[in-house]
Amino acid sequence: MHLKVGLALLLFWGFSSCEPQDDRLQPEGTPRTEMQKVPVQTLDFGFVPSVVYETHAYYEPGAIGVLFHMVHAFLYAVQPNPFPKDLIVKVIQQNMGGIKLEEYQKPENVVLALQTIYYELGFIVLAVIGVLFVLLMPLVGLCFCMCRCCDNCGGEMHQRQKKNADCQRGFYTTMLIATSVFLTAGVLVAYAANHNISSHIKSTRRLVSTNIRDLKSFANYTPAQIDYLTGQFTTAKNKVLSDLDNIGTLLGGRIQNQLERDVVPALDNALRMTGAMRETKEALENVSTSLEMLQDATGRLQDGLQGERTSLGNTLNDPACTNGAVSHTCNTIRGTLSQLALNANFNKLPDVSHQLANVDNVLKTDLSNIVQRGYSAFNNTPRLVTEQTQNIVTGVKGMLDKVGGEIIGFTKMFPLEPALVNFTQFLTDSQKKIETFYPQIDQLDFYRWIGCVAICCMVVLVLAFNFLGLLCGTCGYDKNASPTTRGCLSNTGGNLLMAGVGFSFIFSWALMAVVVSTFVAGGNIEKLICEPLANRELFKIIDTPYIVHPEKKNFLPGMLFQDPNIDLTIGSMYRDCYDNNGLYSSLHLEKKFNFNKFLNATVYNPELSKVFSSVKVDLEGIVLLEQEGRDNLLNFASTGVGEIDYEAYLAEVNKGVTVVDLLSFANDLEAQADQLPRGALANALKGHASNIRLIHKEQVVPMEQAMKYVRARSTLSSSIRLLERTAKELPSKVTNVLTAIDAAEYLISNNGSYVVKQETERFVQSVVGYFRQYTNWVKLSLDAEVAQCKPISNIVDSLEIVACSFIVDSVNTFWFGLGGCCLFLLPSIILSVKLAKFYRRMETEDVYDDLDFGNYGFHNEPLQGNHNPVLVSMPSYDTMCRYPRASAPPQQPDW
Repeated sequence: MHLKVGLALLLFWGFSSCEPQDDRLQPEGTPRTEMQKVPVQTLDFGFVPSVVYETHAYYEPGAIGVLFHMVHAFLYAVQPNPFPKDLIVKVIQQNMGGIKLEEYQKPENVVLALQTIYYELGFIVLAVIGVLFVLLMPLVGLCFCMCRCCDNCGGEMHQRQKKNADCQRGFYTTMLIATSVFLTAGVLVAYAANHNISSHIKSTRRLVSTNIRDLKSFANYTPAQIDYLTGQFTTAKNKVLSDLDNIGTLLGGRIQNQLERDVVPALDNALRMTGAMRETKEALENVSTSLEMLQDATGRLQDGLQGERTSLGNTLNDPACTNGAVSHTCNTIRGTLSQLALNANFNKLPDVSHQLANVDNVLKTDLSNIVQRGYSAFNNTPRLVTEQTQNIVTGVKGMLDKVGGEIIGFTKMFPLEPALVNFTQFLTDSQKKIETFYPQIDQLDFYRWIGCVAICCMVVLVLAFNFLGLLCGTCGYDKNASPTTRGCLSNTGGNLLMAGVGFSFIFSWALMAVVVSTFVAGGNIEKLICEPLANRELFKIIDTPYIVHPEKKNFLPGMLFQDPNIDLTIGSMYRDCYDNNGLYSSLHLEKKFNFNKFLNATVYNPELSKVFSSVKVDLEGIVLLEQEGRDNLLNFASTGVGEIDYEAYLAEVNKGVTVVDLLSFANDLEAQADQLPRGALANALKGHASNIRLIHKEQVVPMEQAMKYVRARSTLSSSIRLLERTAKELPSKVTNVLTAIDAAEYLISNNGSYVVKQETERFVQSVVGYFRQYTNWVKLSLDAEVAQCKPISNIVDSLEIVACSFIVDSVNTFWFGLGGCCLFLLPSIILSVKLAKFYRRMETEDVYDDLDFGNYGFHNEPLQGNHNPVLVSMPSYDTMCRYPRASAPPQQPDW
């Protein structure tokens, strides 16, 4: 009773059957939960304190295992039928309420009886043969003894002489030796089995001791494992508290990440407009500076070319040019005077100072700072979340402390410690009581060993007579000696063989009685208990529904929980315990004491759910771009940049400095002057050519090669092109930026609540995920690591080893060897009787005259007047009168 109560308290360790009040924060498997699953950081709950059990319920019989296999093979030959599970179940159910004598005549009971007889047919046949052996062997021995006393059955002390006497003696000797060898083997097998039982008694003590220590370890480690499970709630709790402390970063960050896909690009585009404003201003300044520089340079060049053109024209107006031979050249030169002019006229290009002034006014407003304030307002979402959820975080922390206290308090509300102390004390007391029986067990085992040795000694005694008889008879046998003159040693050998025959008759029936009784008991235990226990078929009988009671479905839960409808079987429990699973899953305690439901009801309680569902975050106060920034963008779009005549600028920039290359013009002028007659006109024209070269050298070449002029033209060109692109894209860009800003602000103010709700639920699911990890870890730990019930399967395996491997196998091997001895005693008796005739000293013998038949080694005496062989009696008495059947010689006249 104490054991049952202690185990019950230990196994259940105070689980409550309370139902969860609410499953909000939806357990895994619902569609809503599947959709809202978010990646959750894996928590490390460490390892449950484990216990290493000492018992190794495994037995390897060693060399004697070969004998065990032989016995098993013999039993299979005797009983090849499979385990009769259905038959046993029917028999148990038929006899459940007791059967009266008249009920045995019912057809169903007769059928069961016939099926039982059929199954036991092999044992029944052999048992009947054994019983007949036991009954007939003493009678046969008595008849044999009386027969010999009447000088029959080999009792007469006369041996007929035959030609093959030596061959017969050798055959009988060989067969008796072989039979004795088999008898010896049988005795050795029986003795080995007898010794095997005694040698494993101490192993039984070790198994008992280790199993009890394992049960104590089981009881001692279970509370620590339970405390570890409940203590690891702190791990999940601390992680939840950490996330709640960082709710601004986690929840606010998630909300910000969802919104930034629309908000950040809009602010980035607005920020890029500040760069466009600065680039526009720089381009306008470059245009203004470059234009001023180029206008100054081209003005000076224009003045020089104008003066030279006027001077050259005056020279061509000289009367010398009117000469007919010269006038053609002068007219030609006069026609090229218009080429001495500027090609690019920058003075006619419009001024951009107005646009530049407008851009300067726009840049007085720091749009970049305004946009940065929008960034800051958006980036303050985590802080905003933290401020708005501060009260909720405080409430959740208090509830988590309450939940942790409830879990710990639940495991402490039951008297687990006193129950464990009582259970451990019960194990200690039980071990002491068991140890007090060890001396008695040793004494009984000694008596059993002595009895089995005495049984073996019966066969050994027969073997001793056989071997001594063979030894004395073989060593003392003289083939030249007649049967009546055999030596004392030979005669002793024959007497020893006959003594072995006598003891064989005396002991064989008793030995067979032992064999039959142990064979029937041990063989049936092996076939009906040990074999089905080894392959777990025996559990199927015990687990058969309604086998114990017609109203109780399952035996084990009915005994433990008084609820036989729980789907719990001994076979399933044994398999789970053999795999070293937890007792919680092995006993299906979730059906009766569902700790997981309690944990779910405690962790996922409605109050906590209500607090999480009240998380609200208001983002309507976020302003991405103030009105000042909007006005600034609109002013930038209306600065007049698009009113600049970009085509005129590009046309002048792409022109050369002068209409004609001044060097070429000077060379042509000098060549034409060389065609004129020598004189003042030609010299004047050459002077003009030199002046033109000088203008080219001093003004044109610097404008083409000096860096400031080259850069000015390049800057003017690139700036004009930049301004042209800006002017084309500026209105649409400003419109797009303002539209994106409006859309982002609309998203925050109108759709932000949906984003907040969605991300809040995700955050709640991530927090719940930590609790789900904890509950799942508790479930897995209860199933596999807490209260590992390997000691229970070890007890079953140890009982199987002790009862079947140590005892039943050894007992079966004992009767197997002893039964072989009983069988070989029969040929031993026959052969010993036959062979003793050749070794014992006879009282009479057959003697013939060696006349026509030759000398056969007997003493022959010829008779005068008679040619027939004559039997001569060696002793003084008449052989024919005493042993009339000893021989059949011819009748003599004087008889």
